[in-house]
Amino acid sequence: MIPFDVYPVFDINPVKAEGSYLWDDKGTKYLDFYGGHAVISIGHSHPYYVKKISEQLSQIGFYSNSVKIPMQVELAEKLGKLSGYTDYQLFLCNSGAEANENALKLASFITGRKKVIAFTGAFHGRTSLAVAATDNPKIVAPVNATENIVFVPFNDIAAFLKVMDAEVAAVIVEGIQGVGGIQIPSADFLETIQSKCKEFGAKLILDEVQSGYGRTGRFFAHQHFNVKPDIITTAKGMGNGFPVAGVLIAPDIKPTYGMLGTTFGGGYLACAASIAVLDVMEQENLMENAQKVGDYIVDKLKGIPEIKEIRALGLMIGVDMEKPAGPLRNALVFDHKVFTGAAGAHTVRLLPALNITQKEADEFIDAFKKAIEATK
Repeated sequence: MIPFDVYPVFDINPVKAEGSYLWDDKGTKYLDFYGGHAVISIGHSHPYYVKKISEQLSQIGFYSNSVKIPMQVELAEKLGKLSGYTDYQLFLCNSGAEANENALKLASFITGRKKVIAFTGAFHGRTSLAVAATDNPKIVAPVNATENIVFVPFNDIAAFLKVMDAEVAAVIVEGIQGVGGIQIPSADFLETIQSKCKEFGAKLILDEVQSGYGRTGRFFAHQHFNVKPDIITTAKGMGNGFPVAGVLIAPDIKPTYGMLGTTFGGGYLACAASIAVLDVMEQENLMENAQKVGDYIVDKLKGIPEIKEIRALGLMIGVDMEKPAGPLRNALVFDHKVFTGAAGAHTVRLLPALNITQKEADEFIDAFKKAIEATK
């Protein structure tokens, strides 16, 4: 048997990681400014994180949600405190796609409706309904296609108002579009969506899978605006590499047994990883650092003539280049040993760990300028 070959990958084999650095099997050191799609939130192999997971594994690694798992309560309380959503409820699952799938299902259960509004440029996952709400026909199989999803241009209030009505179960929108190129919603756009959801009895779902967990300088990206969603989804940075995700659910939405469910969600190791992340975020003031170093990086990028536009909140940064970004990213990783991400042909996506330092930021900026010169 061989792996099912669906990933275009760099010919690099990382075997060790610490902080914001990776080492391959040849001993080459790389600066990680991408975090494996915004997953690495508190740095690779953080000692506290490793300790908490190791200790938990030596006690009990797994049992299903048929017994009490007090760590779920501890995680919910800490997440509520740090995010500001102390009165919300937490459903734990395994991935961002699964979180969004359950969020959409929950909204439909509660409203008794099936129409969902999503937006151009959206990415919500690759499973059944989540991928149907994703604006990429190439990854939507015929069995996933549904007339229940209505796409509206992102940040277009007038277009949204034309389709919003009493048949809508939910509006799902990202706090910041990540795969879509670090597209930031306007305050008026989000606030209008919230107002109309309340007017028509629909549920507002904020997909914070990539933009949440302190990345933007606030716990969730939508907290930069005057909105409070009915449902919030989170994953990626939640476990710093351990597969875990969550659905934060407003207190007026009442659960019933069997409404949602998962075998692995909220297991001991997932909770240990997630609690460790929250502890480190709080102890090391990582949201403040994300804002500070993110602003520093953006300031250093300004004035580089080959850059067309910069879109950023904290450490969620999209850099639009005048030329296609592929050669630049290749030069960064192979010549200057720096990992970055992409979003479309021209956008370099920067998603470093929240504890990135100013010194590491300077190292990136130096490599970025040199790579631009080399690919002119």
